[in-house]
Amino acid sequence: MFYVPRDECFSEVKQLTFSAKTVYSVFHAVVPALQTAIVDKDLGFPYFTAIDQLFNEGVDLPPQEGNNVWREILPRLLKAISDSDNALRFEIPETMERDKFFWFRDEEFARQTLSGINPYALQLVTEWPLKSKLDPAIYGPPESVITKEMVEQQIRGFCSLEEALEQKKLFVLDYHDLLLPYVKKVRQLPGTTLYGSRTLFFLNPDETLRPLAIELTRPPMDGKPQWKEAYRPSWHSSGVWLWRLAKAHVLAHDSGYHQLISHWLRTHCCTEPYIIATNRQLSEMHPIYRLLHPHFRYTMEINALARAYLINADGIIETSFSPGKYSMEICSVAYDLLWRFDHEALPADLISRYFESAFPDIFEIFTVINLLTNFFITRGMAVEDPDAPHGLRLTIKDYPFASDGLVLWDILKEWVSDYVNHYYPEASLVESDEELQAWWTEIRTVGHGDKKDEPWWPVLKTPQDLIQIVTTITWVTSGHHASVNFGQYTYAGYFPSRPTIARKNMPTEEATERDWEFFMNKPEVLLLLCFPSQIQATTVMAILDVLSNHSPDEEYLGEKSELAWAKDPVIKAAFEKFNGRLMELEGIIDERNANKDLRNRNGAGIVPYEFLKPFSEPGVTGKGVPYSISI
Repeated sequence: MFYVPRDECFSEVKQLTFSAKTVYSVFHAVVPALQTAIVDKDLGFPYFTAIDQLFNEGVDLPPQEGNNVWREILPRLLKAISDSDNALRFEIPETMERDKFFWFRDEEFARQTLSGINPYALQLVTEWPLKSKLDPAIYGPPESVITKEMVEQQIRGFCSLEEALEQKKLFVLDYHDLLLPYVKKVRQLPGTTLYGSRTLFFLNPDETLRPLAIELTRPPMDGKPQWKEAYRPSWHSSGVWLWRLAKAHVLAHDSGYHQLISHWLRTHCCTEPYIIATNRQLSEMHPIYRLLHPHFRYTMEINALARAYLINADGIIETSFSPGKYSMEICSVAYDLLWRFDHEALPADLISRYFESAFPDIFEIFTVINLLTNFFITRGMAVEDPDAPHGLRLTIKDYPFASDGLVLWDILKEWVSDYVNHYYPEASLVESDEELQAWWTEIRTVGHGDKKDEPWWPVLKTPQDLIQIVTTITWVTSGHHASVNFGQYTYAGYFPSRPTIARKNMPTEEATERDWEFFMNKPEVLLLLCFPSQIQATTVMAILDVLSNHSPDEEYLGEKSELAWAKDPVIKAAFEKFNGRLMELEGIIDERNANKDLRNRNGAGIVPYEFLKPFSEPGVTGKGVPYSISI
């Protein structure tokens, strides 16, 4: 059990909706029932029609004591069925409702890097050739096998490679250096495999992305040299199926990165030190405590649930995602390499991200030796421009997450500015506030103690310093979390769209004659064998449905004022302005989604981008920004 203080626990309504009836029930009843119903944990889906049956016929679960127990636990997942039927029938995700073959299309694969549930990974290519920063003595030659000729064959008629770099038209999903040190370890686990991967995209004139190539790499291991190969969209059947298999591997990598880093690490996990320091160092009467309190509701409780059932040893993540038991180790390495507080602010995140080497003893543990000590990786998704809206000019103008997110960031910052400037009209008041200084010191030196000596920590001396710090914290708990959480069932509920694990190596990697013959005769079967098993897929689908759900007592950003705010006429007026601007954002997003020129959020079969619409009704809606990380 993980202890949660009583004042951090779910409210009675929240308990009824999630703890007792859904989250606990999924872990205690549904997952064990699925494991009973699907005896062979390695059994895959024989046909794509078998996947479709999850939404029609469902999975027959064993009978449970009591009537209608499944309907009481998961009313959304169970369609109207007879009293004697215990079939777990999944709701069809909105993406499937609009376009049954959305997951198959390359343009949708590319679009989701900007409009899907992991919009934090794409980065601008600034150097060529693409190169690994890992030690070549351990991991093999660092140069990518994606060549200039490969790229120019596909962008011919638009520009040369050099022009594409100069005009900022090449982008990459780069999971090569993060995953490559784990390939040998993961491949020793049963039922999974791993590569380091890079996926290259080209920005079309209409602001959509075109996938150009996928590179998969295996380091030297088991007496074999490094292996790597580039796959490209093809017009020949063998190339088409190899491309589909390569995409399945990349999507599994992206699913793991999304769940472990963009979601768990950067929101749930890194918010805990803020909550603990706020409760330890700020009195309940302190104005900053009152400002932050709604942003921290239920986070410790939901994190305790995650540690007990999701990220625990042999839990959902370890048994259903490619890295297996190394998932949390990769998460820890990513924290060391990627995380810095000042870049958790959305504008800074879009501009750049800083990689710093881990401590030598850590690298000995993870066998990631001789990484360059300090180097920058620029996301390059925006540049500072005082004449542009929000002070930033987006590299891809039609970037729905960034476009909507920057409006929300500005609204949050204006509200925090009005609040802070009211209570701290003079700069000296911030530096002389002992509670506030102790709070910030604890966050830096205790909560994030591994990074306490980093030079990038903001100082806390002026109201402007405080505004930036608090806006960053409130963005992480609201906009950041909403953008990576509430669309999970929409985009991953049909698991071929975002498989969480790849179980088979590419058939071109030292395949035997028999392996190659199997691929040539039955490529669809090989793809299905690469996808998650039946138990992995259905378990994750049930979890994602619950995690994408809004509670009836959800507290949305700026919807209702805290009692303490309403008592002060200045703060009350500031909150009303905050609420009004959030209502305006709803209209802005609706207008953008209706704009036919914005092709990453409008088009035939495309789900509108609504993850950052502030308000929502209960249920799985794909919109709504709660104050806090409560699910």
